[in-house]
Amino acid sequence: MAKDIANPVILWFRKDLRLDDNRALDAAHRSGRPIIPLYISEQEAAGTGPLGAAQAWWLHHSLEALDRSLRKRRSRLVLASGEAFEVLRAFIRESGAEAVFWNRRYDPAGISIDVRIKHELEKQAIEARSFGGQLLHDPSRLVTGNGTPYRVYTPFWRALEGGGEPEPPLEAPAKLRLASQFPKSEALESWKLLPTKPDWAGDFTDLWTPGEDGAHEKLRAFIEDALDGYKENRDYPARPATSMLSPHLAFGEISPARIWDATRGLSKRVAAADVVHFRKEIAWREFSYHLLFHFPRLASNNWNERFDGFEWRNDDDDFKAWRRGMTGYPIIDAGMRQLWRHGWMHNRVRMIVASFLIKDLMIDWRRGEAWFRDTLVDADPANNAASWQWVAGSGADASPFFRIFNPVLQGEKFDPDGKYVRSYVPELRELGAKYIHRPFEAPRSMLDEAGIALGQTYPKPIVDHALARNRALAAYNATRDAA
Repeated sequence: MAKDIANPVILWFRKDLRLDDNRALDAAHRSGRPIIPLYISEQEAAGTGPLGAAQAWWLHHSLEALDRSLRKRRSRLVLASGEAFEVLRAFIRESGAEAVFWNRRYDPAGISIDVRIKHELEKQAIEARSFGGQLLHDPSRLVTGNGTPYRVYTPFWRALEGGGEPEPPLEAPAKLRLASQFPKSEALESWKLLPTKPDWAGDFTDLWTPGEDGAHEKLRAFIEDALDGYKENRDYPARPATSMLSPHLAFGEISPARIWDATRGLSKRVAAADVVHFRKEIAWREFSYHLLFHFPRLASNNWNERFDGFEWRNDDDDFKAWRRGMTGYPIIDAGMRQLWRHGWMHNRVRMIVASFLIKDLMIDWRRGEAWFRDTLVDADPANNAASWQWVAGSGADASPFFRIFNPVLQGEKFDPDGKYVRSYVPELRELGAKYIHRPFEAPRSMLDEAGIALGQTYPKPIVDHALARNRALAAYNATRDAA
């Protein structure tokens, strides 16, 4: 029997906090029904909301931004907390809604919840419709010729690229039809998402504007100012050469299709290699979700079981020094302090600090992944796990374990003038470029002139890289021999 068009549809927002290119929103709007926009703070499973404290800060401001966008369209966002199905059932009972629309999630916790809720709603004759749009591909459909999931990035990229251009993104509706009665909303402040004493996120606003408008401004600025030369410049952390879109993607404030669409038709002013390289970064996110969808334990289990026998040192003092950016290796310390200050770290530096933790300090990659999950505003259940396992050598299509970054040489290659280090390690600001990445080798007179006292104002290296490298390779070879 056809549904009464006067009965509202609940539009359930999750990690899709946008109106632009939102397929669930578009379907709800086209249905002609009144809409109840709802966001639920889900309490039954980790991973469905913010992954850590930094993302909680972002979520607060993103929900505020989404509510402002809805109010401009004569609507508003309703907030509720609890077990998702129970919240939905209460809202259906109160509002008379006969449909719930949402955009699909691809993390294990989210999938499990959504499958159960869809089944329960349909049992109660409630229309439950889910839509794509959070990824460019459907992980259940993009498979190899043998019908198996992709395990290597390059064939995955070729298949994704060979599938043709994604569908054009959908424009946001100019107006939305409101339900006549809205269920009562919880106050966002009552969720206590923002840090207070101390306010360690005080510098976040120097870099970030959470919300859909902030996402589109980041995209516009990147296309105009940084895409040209991206392939080379993206590796240098002192250059403003990355898109800075990752936290906006993590919260669904912008869709990958919208980003992809913005790179079309730029060949007259941007080298094709730059566009392709940027699109490959979007595709790495797709590949990470492909892996997580097919291998749900990606964040907790070694992809390559050989690494299950690896003997980690897991020294707590070393881990603390790494977290605080006090290792005595400037590029490592700059990255970790950038992470704490802005909730973000340059991608090249992420690889360097991860390699140092795993291979120089021999600390389990899962501890590093957990720290990133708590401190990154762009924390992502798929990207985090896939990238840490890639560096560790235990993941799919991973970098070989014996590829161990030398933190001094990496710093000298990608931050040759020391500009990045000086931005985040002010103790070294007056040290010349020759020794900025190896202060432990600088002459005493030069250290004195720069106001540096090793072991006092700046730490000595907590580990000798050459010795640590040999130690890590010995541990790795022991796992190979035991296999």
